[in-house]
Amino acid sequence: MSLRSTGSNQIPAATLAVARAAFPKGSLAIRIRDALGVLFEDADFAAAFSTRGRPALSPARLALVSILQFGEGLSDRQAAEAVRARIDWKYALGLELTDAGFDYSVLSEFRDRLITGSLEQSLFDTILERADTAGLLRAGGRQRTDSTHVLMATRTMNRLEQVHETARAALNALAAAAPDWLLTQAEPGWFDRYEARIEDFRLPKNKAERIQLGHEIGADGYGVLRAVYSESAPAWLRDIAAVQNLRHVWIQQYVTIDDHLRWRTPDEQPPGTIRQISPYDGDARSGTKRDSHWDGYKVHLTETCDTDAPHLITNVITASSPGSDYEATEQVHEALAARELTPAVHLADRGYMSAHNLARADRRSIELLGPMMPDNAWQSAEGNGFAVSDFAIDWDNRVMTCPAGATSLPWVNEVDQGGTPVV
Repeated sequence: MSLRSTGSNQIPAATLAVARAAFPKGSLAIRIRDALGVLFEDADFAAAFSTRGRPALSPARLALVSILQFGEGLSDRQAAEAVRARIDWKYALGLELTDAGFDYSVLSEFRDRLITGSLEQSLFDTILERADTAGLLRAGGRQRTDSTHVLMATRTMNRLEQVHETARAALNALAAAAPDWLLTQAEPGWFDRYEARIEDFRLPKNKAERIQLGHEIGADGYGVLRAVYSESAPAWLRDIAAVQNLRHVWIQQYVTIDDHLRWRTPDEQPPGTIRQISPYDGDARSGTKRDSHWDGYKVHLTETCDTDAPHLITNVITASSPGSDYEATEQVHEALAARELTPAVHLADRGYMSAHNLARADRRSIELLGPMMPDNAWQSAEGNGFAVSDFAIDWDNRVMTCPAGATSLPWVNEVDQGGTPVV
């Protein structure tokens, strides 16, 4: 599709009159248009569209539809129906009352174009700039951060399914990139085992048979890797993403001892922070937070929370699922400072709190507020001894007092083996 000018974004007179009559107190869509004006221009999306082909729908309008859709929690079908049927949405989008809208599938295609063109961040920045210009954002004030999970876009697999699909993906990539070379290297059983996806097969129910199948797949994968990394193979084959993924997964799932291949036991597998779980999404990881378990990512959302202004998302960080929340605290502060939106008070739950984060926040003149992690030392848990909280620390005078009233020896600043300053 190609990008074509859609003309004026002014609200048609009939749409303006009917919307004002139907919504005398306004609505979310109407307030967004009145407060922020025209958020986007079609030219902002030129990098995501060709200069040839049939004209595309206005990407500027589709971007605003996506924002309204998120704000009201609508599905693609519901959002497309709102464009057709709702007067306040037509007002926000600058559409005639007779505009028939579009098929809901357009929204998914538009999001794909945003991701492919790496335009999602520029959209977010544009909204913040318009909100700042409208006086809806300011430095200082209160903001809060919390995290939630994001599911990966591929199916969750067990170990047997994962290694089968990883080998299949590598063979398909090699067949597309170097078909003649692969024909000279392929083993007779590869086609039968990898012609279809793993869910199209009936996996053995017997544990021993499943282990045996896993070993057969492991041997096939090693055969592919030996062929690719042989001196006679074209060197560029090793740079194919699916081949690299095969290599990483095989290192994580198998071990070879005295030329004998076997599955790694759970204790021998790498930690969740680096263990790959999908052949089609190399960055996805398994995550756990209290009673929730998921495969995918974790997203940290920061929003304003002043009582005299609208609550607006000011920062988004997508991270690995197993990552600790406290590791994101400084990243949030750096991003907000870069946008000149540093808060005076930052609210967070205990996952983001640590003494280190408190000190760094204080250096930025941010009051980081939230519950601290409990004292998990055995003295505190058993109530049989003294915990850290039983000691009084006078930082100004550099004196510590124990529960019995005795004061500490001289205060000495040192550096531990990891290079961290300690007292």
